[in-house]
Parts: sequence; structure tokens; C-alpha cells
Amino acid sequence: MGLDYVVIGKRIRELRKEKKWTQEYLAEKAGIEPSNLSHIERAATKLSLPTLVNIANALDATLDEIVYDNLAKNTHVSVKLIDELLADCSPQELKAIGEMIATTKHVLRSTCK
Repeated sequence: MGLDYVVIGKRIRELRKEKKWTQEYLAEKAGIEPSNLSHIERAATKLSLPTLVNIANALDATLDEIVYDNLAKNTHVSVKLIDELLADCSPQELKAIGEMIATTKHVLRSTCK
């Protein structure tokens, strides 16, 4: 399985935009050229592991957050995301969300067979 550089670039862009950073700012923090970051975000170039690590460190992100969709085993990232989404929910909201998840899971499994 090869790396999906389009997905990696999109994820880097999403994380950067969540911080309201420009490409220039992230590039400076990561020690790369802004044009290189632009190419990475558009998947116009493949990035090296050292560059990926520098970008992850600059974003205060983990590598698995960035390459999540490329990992065969990525449950821990999903759990973290779900925990973050549910952190401010009331008990009633948690119950309703749990019921929606169960229903959605049932529908997906019954229609994808």
C-alpha cells in the first residue's frame, strides 16, 4: 500500500488552517520553503520523512494524525477524535449520539453486504 499524498497534503492544510496559520508561517516553523509546503499541500511533490516530522512538530501534531488515512491500524486516532467530539456533551446528548451510532452502524452493515 502506497502513501496517499493527496490525503496527507489535505490533512496538513486542515491542521494549518485550524490554527489560522498561513503557509508561510508553517513553512518557517517547519524549516522548509513556503513553495515546498504549497507543493506538499497540493500533493504536487512527495515529502520526505524528515520533512513530515518537521511539519508535524511545527503543527504540534502526531504523525498518525497526519497520515491517519494511510494507516492499516488507526483505531487510536479514531478514539481520540471521538473523545474530543464528545467531551462537552451532556449525558442526554451522549445517549442520543450513542443511539445514532448504533443505528448508523446497523444500516451500514445491512446495506454494504
